[in-house]
Amino acid sequence: MSQEKQAEPFEQADGLQLMQDEYNLTNEQIGAYQRDGHIFLRGVASPDEIGVYEPIISRWVQALNYHDKPVHKRDTYGKAFIQITNLWQKSEAVKRFVFAKRFAKIAADLMGVDCVRIYHDQALFKEPGGGHTPWHQDQIYWPLDTDKTITMWMPLVPVSEEVGSMTFASGSHLKGYISKLEISDESHRTLRQYIDDKGFPIVSYGAMAAGDATFHAGWTLHSAPGNPTDTMREVMTIIYYADGAKVAEPDSNARRNDLQAWLPGCRPGGLAASPLNPVVYQK
Repeated sequence: MSQEKQAEPFEQADGLQLMQDEYNLTNEQIGAYQRDGHIFLRGVASPDEIGVYEPIISRWVQALNYHDKPVHKRDTYGKAFIQITNLWQKSEAVKRFVFAKRFAKIAADLMGVDCVRIYHDQALFKEPGGGHTPWHQDQIYWPLDTDKTITMWMPLVPVSEEVGSMTFASGSHLKGYISKLEISDESHRTLRQYIDDKGFPIVSYGAMAAGDATFHAGWTLHSAPGNPTDTMREVMTIIYYADGAKVAEPDSNARRNDLQAWLPGCRPGGLAASPLNPVVYQK
């Protein structure tokens, strides 16, 4: 049976909502995000909305899970999570979630821009016994010539204190491109030493309810603890960037791969605006 057929019953769920209404931010919240490079927001999606979309996203992750080894036999990256990208291309239902105007407007308001595009989405499911996510900067992977990038990180299930939110180094986004190190044991050691040397405050928001969300800048150093519980940590992420951003000259294999995968047909120096990067909010 195909993955599409396996997921079909979840595509027919009643009550799919477009989530076009606004989640209003205060000037203090916007200022805190721009100062720290991260913010925690409660109730970005309602329990009813999560109740509809979580089974759909979870079913797709199960259908597309590529891991064929138990957690303890994988490398550090493999232990960190099941990572499924651009689910919006596979499911009209997930597309409604990923393209939600409510989420995109928060991203635009926090960055202080009028219009945002999607870079891509990622389901990041950390399995029971899953390992930590090493310290890293997301934007080392992205060939985008802008600092106006942001990721929404939303749990689809309650996240306990012992699993927690991601951990952020406040203010580290203001340093821009710190290191080309990809997510690895080396990035964890090297970047943690950098954080300590620079004296960045380390912040974790602890337990989160399903539908709460953090937003963080593409250059913000962050990590995440492992999952010592017996339940899956289900998280959906959406990456946005400011409309008008240009493509940076790829300076690593990671960025060359991302250019091909997420900005097909775009060229360095040109607009970052492929068919995979639609505008999802415009003021």
